[in-house]
Amino acid sequence: MNRRVVITGMGWVTPLGQEIDAVWKRLLAGESGVRPTELFDARTFPTRFSAQVTDFDLRSFLGERYPQHASASRNSGFALAAAEMAWRDAGLTGAADDDAAERVGVYLGGGEGPIDFDNFAACAVAGWDPAERRLDALRWAEQAYERLNAVCELEQDPNSAAGHLAYRFNARGPNLNTLTACAASTQAIGEATQIIRRGDADIMISGGAHSMIHPLGVTGFNRLTALSTRNDTCLTASRPFDSTRDGFVLGEGAGILILEEYESARRRGARMLAEIVGFGSTADAFRVTDIHESGRGAIAAMRAALESAAVAPAEIHYVSAHGTGTEENDKLETLAIRTVFGENARNVPVSSVKSMLGHLIAAAGAVELITCVLAIRDGMLPPTINYSNPDPNCDLDYIPNRSRAARVDTALSNSFGFGGQNDTLVVRRV
Repeated sequence: MNRRVVITGMGWVTPLGQEIDAVWKRLLAGESGVRPTELFDARTFPTRFSAQVTDFDLRSFLGERYPQHASASRNSGFALAAAEMAWRDAGLTGAADDDAAERVGVYLGGGEGPIDFDNFAACAVAGWDPAERRLDALRWAEQAYERLNAVCELEQDPNSAAGHLAYRFNARGPNLNTLTACAASTQAIGEATQIIRRGDADIMISGGAHSMIHPLGVTGFNRLTALSTRNDTCLTASRPFDSTRDGFVLGEGAGILILEEYESARRRGARMLAEIVGFGSTADAFRVTDIHESGRGAIAAMRAALESAAVAPAEIHYVSAHGTGTEENDKLETLAIRTVFGENARNVPVSSVKSMLGHLIAAAGAVELITCVLAIRDGMLPPTINYSNPDPNCDLDYIPNRSRAARVDTALSNSFGFGGQNDTLVVRRV
């Protein structure tokens, strides 16, 4: 059994807003969602800016259902809001009927919830033994028992968002979460597609959500020297493929898509936005934070996605690049695209919306796949902004600075994660 899978609904929460067409308009206009960090006091950090979600209120999406999800962490809240929009966009209302609920599933690339940093730090300070110059575990535990909220601790689990979505939509079918770093939501969508193809569900709520704009998240990426430190020019700090790039800009948000078996969607008269036709997933099996210098994992993922889609490289009209703005990623992704597309590589438009949205980590792939669907719908390609200085190692058509009108029937979306995970999806016009 190899059933067709279509996208019937989409929703997102991004640093540029939360409504599909309004955010799309801003992306096509080349607007940036980067600003000085306000979610915590970052004045002493090497990177003091990020791409934050603003003006977000989960109540406005859930209405009377909000009390049932009032404990949701920031990223679970993003997932709920994006899923609510996607569910409605698919022409679905309420929740799945009981007689169909086991045919509706959830597969997310959901990140860990933000830690209750202030109370956690207070416990560490209170538990410190200055005489022994070490943390007294018993003293720390006593403080933690008093200060830390058990529900907040539970919401740190990466699967919490998937649990919220299952409850909200009465989705009693397969429920899974993967956290393969920056490739997570692309992998989730690919594997959710496979679940429908093999007949284990008719509808899958899939995508990703993540928020790492907190002291521990920023510290970790700064220690890895992965973040841009252009604090004085943060609006233009995200510079994928530009020779002056110095790292990515940390973002947050969610992207959710409703995936549906073609005949199921046809029977209920659903609007079909695009069809997922290809998925490739590989590992570099190399260093944890480095891409193999040959680009072998990315090459294999793209080739696998094209093969499963029965699509030739020449049939791809747009590539949504992982395009983080780090030195190695952009150079090696370019090498991988050149290898896969051969002589036609320089004729294929490629862009990175991370230049405007920042890097949404686990949620990035889902949001970027939505931009591919919108490119197919509207015949418009989003730009790579802040591109001014060509890099001889990055010599493709990156749609610099301005959006472009183009017929798009088939698009390819790349996501690569720390740990060496590589995932690619191919979508096409229905």
